[in-house]
Amino acid sequence: MTDRMLMLEVLKQFRVLLRTIDNHYRRVERRSGLGGAQVWALSEVAQAGGVSVGELSQRLAIQVSTASNLVRKLEAMGLVARARERGDQRIVRITATAKGRRKLKQVPKPRAGLLQEALLVTRDADLAVLHRQLDKLMRRVGVADRAENARLLSEMLGRPASR
Repeated sequence: MTDRMLMLEVLKQFRVLLRTIDNHYRRVERRSGLGGAQVWALSEVAQAGGVSVGELSQRLAIQVSTASNLVRKLEAMGLVARARERGDQRIVRITATAKGRRKLKQVPKPRAGLLQEALLVTRDADLAVLHRQLDKLMRRVGVADRAENARLLSEMLGRPASR
C-alpha cells in the first residue's frame, strides 16, 4: 500500500468514526431529548452521587464555565439539584434528582458516549501510543492552544451541548 493510499484509508477511518459518533448523539437526543454532553454530565453526577462543578469539569475534561452551563441547563429541566454541604456552606454539590435518574434510563448506552467508552476500555499502552500520535497530528495541523480548542465532541459535531 502506498503512503497516499494509507493516508486515504486513515482519513476514511476518521470519517467513519465521526459519523458513527454523530449517529449515536442523534439517537441519544431522539430517545431522551437531551444532547450528548447533557447525558454524559447527568450520568457522571448520578454515578458519583454528587459532585461540585469543578469536579464535574474534571470528569468531563471541559472548562469549569462549560460545566457550569451544563449544570444550569440540567437544573432548569429539574434533572439535577444544587445543595450546600452542611459542614462547609461554601461547597455546593450537584446531585441527580429522581427525574434525572428516570431520564437516564431512557438513554441508549453508552451514556458517556461511544468514543469515551471505547477509550475507557483501551489498554494503557495503546492509549499512550494513540496519545503520542494524536499529539503529533495536532501539531502538524497547527493546534496551538489545546485549552482554547478543547470543546465537547457533541459541539464539534453540531449537536448542542445544552438546550
